[in-house]
Amino acid sequence: MLTVRTLAILTEEAGLTGAAIGLSDLALGGRRWSIEPEAAIYPASMIKTPLAVAAAQAVADGRAAWSERLAVDSSNMTPNDAPSPLTPDATATLGKVVALMLSRSDNVATNMLFDRLDRRRASADIAALGFGETVFRRKLSGALPLIDDPEATGRNVHPAHEACRLFERLARDELPAAHRIRRALAAQYWNTKLSTGLAPGDRFAHKTGDTDEVSHDGGILTLTSGERYALVVYTQLESNAETDRRFGAFMRALRPFLLRPPNATNPAA
Repeated sequence: MLTVRTLAILTEEAGLTGAAIGLSDLALGGRRWSIEPEAAIYPASMIKTPLAVAAAQAVADGRAAWSERLAVDSSNMTPNDAPSPLTPDATATLGKVVALMLSRSDNVATNMLFDRLDRRRASADIAALGFGETVFRRKLSGALPLIDDPEATGRNVHPAHEACRLFERLARDELPAAHRIRRALAAQYWNTKLSTGLAPGDRFAHKTGDTDEVSHDGGILTLTSGERYALVVYTQLESNAETDRRFGAFMRALRPFLLRPPNATNPAA
């Protein structure tokens, strides 16, 4: 049986120094495990998943529509790790913008949503859904210098424990448009971290987050044998190929502990 101590050992052996981890068994009555879940680690692009939920809440409230078209303003342009299909003077539907933000980690799409939703209202909406520590404070920049953002009020906040609970509630359809958000996460373009430690047939609807100083991954994991988990790993490691390798090593070591014994009826017992 997996214990917090075992989880800590697996983390250390994989070289994920200073990691904050949240893990939740999505079975009825399932257990939760955590390591430094409230550590003050910059979320990077992990902030995009709660922003998608805030967009879904605006649609649910009638303040927005998935079909409405948003203009791409040049002020929101910033580099991405992959070319953005969003170019100045083009338009895209709100639904497309959210999908690009999640599946491609598109920074331009994210900045467009900051404008459309208003970061203060979006922060209030996500807090009302139970994520009171998550705050949207500044647009995202793909490189230095940072994008010009006169309304910035500091760094975005989305701790690992709230990220894990967000994925848990998305998996359980407890948040608006959860199916739409899961579909975008399942179409993830960036699969170089935890995904590399999975077995063929496993599914991971997830989001990554990277800067020069942090590297993260997290989402909804479904194993071939049917077990489902929400898993989030935040690290204070430089984003590079070696760090990605460590994520994969951690996932390969953790996966056997996520398999329930045959005929097990209550993994939390």
